[in-house]
Amino acid sequence: MTNAVIIGGTIGMGLAIARRLLGQGAQVLLTGRNEKNLEEAARELGDGAQVVRSDLASMADIQALGATVEERLGSIDHLFVNAGVAEFGLLADITEESYDRQFGVNTKGVLFTVQRLAPLIREGGSIVFTTSVADASGSPGMGVYSASKAAVWSLAQVLAAELLPRKIRVNAVSPGFIDTPTNGAAGLSEAERAAIHEVGDATTPMRRHGTSDEVAAAALFLATEATFTTGVKLPVDGGLGQNLTVPG
Repeated sequence: MTNAVIIGGTIGMGLAIARRLLGQGAQVLLTGRNEKNLEEAARELGDGAQVVRSDLASMADIQALGATVEERLGSIDHLFVNAGVAEFGLLADITEESYDRQFGVNTKGVLFTVQRLAPLIREGGSIVFTTSVADASGSPGMGVYSASKAAVWSLAQVLAAELLPRKIRVNAVSPGFIDTPTNGAAGLSEAERAAIHEVGDATTPMRRHGTSDEVAAAALFLATEATFTTGVKLPVDGGLGQNLTVPG
């Protein structure tokens, strides 16, 4: 049986990955830190999924997660590193606390989670990171988030080389504007979410938001189908990052 771990799997893109994997008969362990989301994911996914509370910002949680995965799954075929936090702020408004939160989760937490779980991945397995179209763009107000996600992509490229001897492929999906419960940033008002949604539709060449399931399909392709592909970042952004000239 295929074993998969999804870091940040209780809502949005991570939950969509879990649904697809369960539909394929995989054994899935997914993590989150919000109690409400954990309960709802467990209720929706049922007995086929193991839902574990784990905070990427906590080194103790990361170590405990490794022990839990070893105990419940033994080994992993696919690791999806999907969790992240985004906070907006122009240069003058960035605080040390905001910087530490975003890099603590998006970069430090991701690095040490993969360090802990990589030894459990079977030869020939895969890791799929979730980065962002923001990791290669200059979007005002997203300096810290963009930098943290660019660091994740750099890490993915290095790990693609380091894990070659174990035949573990390492790739990434790079979402653009995706319809998720948080629209990519927690703590926004409904009016702020609506404004971001409008901007996303207007600036994306395909003139719409993507769905969580579209990102999940790309992530599963990299994990299970793209067997001669490693070190690749696959955009799932409606053409946003491809400098397309759109008629009209």
